Amino acid sequence: MNIGIIGAGNVGTGLAKRLIARGHAVMLSFSLDMDKLNASAAELGARAGTVAEAVQFADVVVLATPWTVTSDALGQTGSVRGRKIMWDCTNALKSDLSGLAIGTTTSGAEEIAKLAPWATVVKAIPPFAQMLHSPSMLIGEHRAGVFVCGDDADARAIVARLVNEIEAQPVDAGPLALARYAEPAAMLLVQLAYQQGFGARIGLALLHEPPGSAPQGARA
Repeated sequence: MNIGIIGAGNVGTGLAKRLIARGHAVMLSFSLDMDKLNASAAELGARAGTVAEAVQFADVVVLATPWTVTSDALGQTGSVRGRKIMWDCTNALKSDLSGLAIGTTTSGAEEIAKLAPWATVVKAIPPFAQMLHSPSMLIGEHRAGVFVCGDDADARAIVARLVNEIEAQPVDAGPLALARYAEPAAMLLVQLAYQQGFGARIGLALLHEPPGSAPQGARA
């Protein structure tokens, strides 16, 4: 499919690299340095364009901007025809990484949905950029879990498939409002990775058994 990425930093280019390897056509956009954008796109085998061009090109729009410039980026989309699925990779981090700028009573994803009424927003924060650019996405023998939140089940399924294609483990977490809890979980990983010294090869995994499947001896 056609993937338009808003944000040509380490996360955006890391996602582009992995999605192109899976046969998707990618257009990168939103950079202060157009020469660098064009060079990055050429190196990856992607196209380069404006934000409006990337959105028009896309079957799925990937939003991979730092939180502080997300509103500015979405202000460059122009007039969007029809609805687009948006894979929201952002997190509302404060500039010093000390915490979240918003959360609990709303989420970055819900605020983005207000800024982009043309978009069916699906929150799914990918593993860190260092992993996206590394030879392997595995942590030991395991894929990092990614919570997928959105109000449209079909859109969640499409984004979950893309998450799987970048070699992470999608977890269907239900409605977009549950991004209020997925985003703080990602904030915890930021703190552990960069403040507590765990390093960037870090992720969450969900362990669960379907109801009624517990071993016989474990049932009350």
